[in-house]
Amino acid sequence: MSDIRDPELPGRLLRTERDALLPLLRALPPECFELRTACPGWTVRQVLAHCGAALVRIVDGRLEEGVFLPEANAADVAQREHWPLSRILDELERGFTEAGPVIAAGDGELDTVALGEWVHAGDVREACGRPGAYAGDGTAYALPLLARASRRRDTPLLHATLTGRPEPLILGNAADGRPAARFHGDAATLIRIHAGRPLVATRYRLSGATEQELLIYR
Repeated sequence: MSDIRDPELPGRLLRTERDALLPLLRALPPECFELRTACPGWTVRQVLAHCGAALVRIVDGRLEEGVFLPEANAADVAQREHWPLSRILDELERGFTEAGPVIAAGDGELDTVALGEWVHAGDVREACGRPGAYAGDGTAYALPLLARASRRRDTPLLHATLTGRPEPLILGNAADGRPAARFHGDAATLIRIHAGRPLVATRYRLSGATEQELLIYR
């Protein structure tokens, strides 16, 4: 099971999502930005503020200890409470555009941040009733990042048979005496499980592990 890092994957994922998400956001009616998301306590606007803040922190190298803990994230969102929406979207676009090379130059610790930004784009789509939540063109880049993140987070070994994908995706880590868990379903549902997103109206089979064991964001 290869775990060779492709440092360009996070940037590809972010730029792909930028090109898909920003036109959608700029066309949304203002009331959509006040809708609640799957992130407890956060509206669409607040999720986007968090995403832009996190990515621009990476771009600017402001990565002091604890910068991505919940308290710091909440402070970043609060700081942007009175920003015009256009400024929030401009910061987000800058982050999607410029963070990739910085992440690529690092040791891989920030790869999961790029994946998380893509998941948050799914949160926004779902809250606004737009198609493509946790799916779309970025999936091809998100899945290998998810597999690598699952190994770094020490989740159990999982063989995922995904709809429309001929070969299984291998995630997690082998453990003595424990056979690989099995997943059958679509890629978006696999992402939902690992990211702790709602599974209502999904259809999948999971054996040999629980959804809680597969979480990469805790």
